[in-house]
Amino acid sequence: MTVRTLAPALAWGLLTLLALAVGIVSLRYALPGMPFPMDLPSLQSAPRAFVVHAVSASLALMLGPVQLVAAWRTRFPALHRWVGRAYVVAIAVGWLSSLPLALHAMTGPVAVAGFLALGVAWVVATGMGLMRALQRRFADHRRWMVRSYALTAAAITLRIYLGGSMALGIDEQVSYPFIAWLCWVPNLLGAEWYLRRQGVTQSRRQRRSPLASL
Repeated sequence: MTVRTLAPALAWGLLTLLALAVGIVSLRYALPGMPFPMDLPSLQSAPRAFVVHAVSASLALMLGPVQLVAAWRTRFPALHRWVGRAYVVAIAVGWLSSLPLALHAMTGPVAVAGFLALGVAWVVATGMGLMRALQRRFADHRRWMVRSYALTAAAITLRIYLGGSMALGIDEQVSYPFIAWLCWVPNLLGAEWYLRRQGVTQSRRQRRSPLASL
């Protein structure tokens, strides 16, 4: 295995571990007695929506990594489709249940706007991915689902930024409005960079192939 192939494998492995860690820990809100709850305004104002969002978003987060593996899609196409349907349903439920939570986000309107914008981008990217799959435009479908999962992974980056700001001693009232945007905008930009880079690589391979002109 070369460095060129090892780096994506390591990145996928790290992403999967983080997704499982965040997803499993977040599922505690669905357990009886809700162990170790955080003191969040959204949990106090809309506890049922909070639990539904925690479960559905966690399922989407944990299902996503395996869907990104080309070998999985090729070897188990039927299972890929069923897992994909579960992923889309989880995001639809996660988005709807996020609306009352976003409206009660800590620190006020800037954070509220950030989370509402994340929700819109999340459901639009996922919806576009679903539509392209139904149209059998699978290359476009894969690109939109990469964007979708980059937004799903905001659950990971949110916690990284929160932990980092706490470690640096930054007041939550100062950091949280920025984190509401930083948890997903760089993810989406990173996904776009990856897709463009992948497109350039594929174009080069086609130009080098003697079959490209046929």
